[in-house]
Amino acid sequence: MGGYTGGEVASKLATEAAAKYIKNNIEKTDHTNPEDMKKLIRDAIEYANMLVYDKAKSEEALDKMGTTLEICLVYENKAYIGHIGDSRIYRIRKDIIRKITTDHSYVQKLVKDGTITKEEAEEHPKKNMLMKALGCEAYAEPDVMVKGFLKEDTFLICSDGLTNMVSEEEIKQIVQKDIRVAPAELVKKANDNGGYDNITLIIIKKF
Repeated sequence: MGGYTGGEVASKLATEAAAKYIKNNIEKTDHTNPEDMKKLIRDAIEYANMLVYDKAKSEEALDKMGTTLEICLVYENKAYIGHIGDSRIYRIRKDIIRKITTDHSYVQKLVKDGTITKEEAEEHPKKNMLMKALGCEAYAEPDVMVKGFLKEDTFLICSDGLTNMVSEEEIKQIVQKDIRVAPAELVKKANDNGGYDNITLIIIKKF
């Protein structure tokens, strides 16, 4: 958010800050306590938000910049997830793909309120309008959760540059076909379908 330069600065600053915070504080966290682990994720997002917000305020060219942010910290058979914005995390288990984050977008609110259907949301002219993002306010309000991560489960973390261009069913099929080449295949598919936004994705599988 905030143009190419602002968005690039915000996303790089946020990911580096969140990762650094987790690395610096993971040893002080009780790994056996899910609430402590969720607090670590929440605090990492708050820290990243503070740095992005302060940076945006300090430079006129970066005013109003912001970013989405997804965190997936895997420990044993659990995944601790932090989410803000409209990037997404999916879990593929057996033959089912399930979106486990909820978009912080205007159209998602309309869907939740029953004003429009999920199908209508896909074509809505304001589908990219965010209700929440990182770095836009002094305090972030992320969703933080814990999900099971079993053998053969796959997590897909991706930006809307992928999900706006490729259907969930197509994503599932490509990931299940060959996880090693799936990232490149998904980026190619999104670009072939229009590719008007940047496409970022990470795939994690438990063998």
